[in-house]
Amino acid sequence: MVDVRQKRIWYQSFVHPVGQAPYIERLQALLDKVAATGVSFEVHGLDPPDHSFHPLSEFRCANQVIRNALEAERSGYDAFVLGHFQEPGLLEIRGCVDIPVVGLGEANLLAALSLGHRFALVTIDPIFIPWHDRQVRNHGLAERYVGTAALKMNLPSFMQAFTDETAYVRVRDQFVVQVKPLIAAGAEVIIPAGGLPMLLFARECPFVIEGSPIMNGIAVVAKAAEMALELKTITKVVVSRRSTYAKAAPEAIREFLAH
Repeated sequence: MVDVRQKRIWYQSFVHPVGQAPYIERLQALLDKVAATGVSFEVHGLDPPDHSFHPLSEFRCANQVIRNALEAERSGYDAFVLGHFQEPGLLEIRGCVDIPVVGLGEANLLAALSLGHRFALVTIDPIFIPWHDRQVRNHGLAERYVGTAALKMNLPSFMQAFTDETAYVRVRDQFVVQVKPLIAAGAEVIIPAGGLPMLLFARECPFVIEGSPIMNGIAVVAKAAEMALELKTITKVVVSRRSTYAKAAPEAIREFLAH
């Protein structure tokens, strides 16, 4: 029997649902545009959001999103997207829910490998360069990784670029400056490392610099989530429980939620 009900995917952003409402609305609009028939994405923010560029803030947010993933499963969502490139909590979430869990960073890194042999990242602040270096190594992709370059942007500057053409051109020009040395070093695919630059540059279709495509990372993660749902339907498999993503015991989940 064919399942014809609407599939619901919880998309977990790390910005404030009210303070960054314009970003949330634009993200929701893009997801609505790219979603397959019969699939709906629902964007959720964090309160407080991830506003400090520090591992401690990422750790706090991971606690929130693990709880949100458990709530998403209880509420009947069919999949969960961790829509923050650094993906704090990804391992723990996959180990505690039985719905597909797709990470923004991992999905884009894996997709980049099918577009070119070597890839590079451009992040929004230099502080994230070593973070992404570790992330790429943790995913086992260091051999095909050229490196990460960084803009130096704050949230207000990005938000202005969404509505002000002069501001957009300024951000784009800064992005191109960072991309060109990566291409010269061998990068064939460029990933904007973060939801903000991904969403900002999604307006350009295609966006190609000196032959190297700039990935539309929001579309990539949306289609990765849809594929995970389709594969679950076909294979009845969500994730390996052999080791890395072994399922947490019910008591462990209860203790986590209680404290």
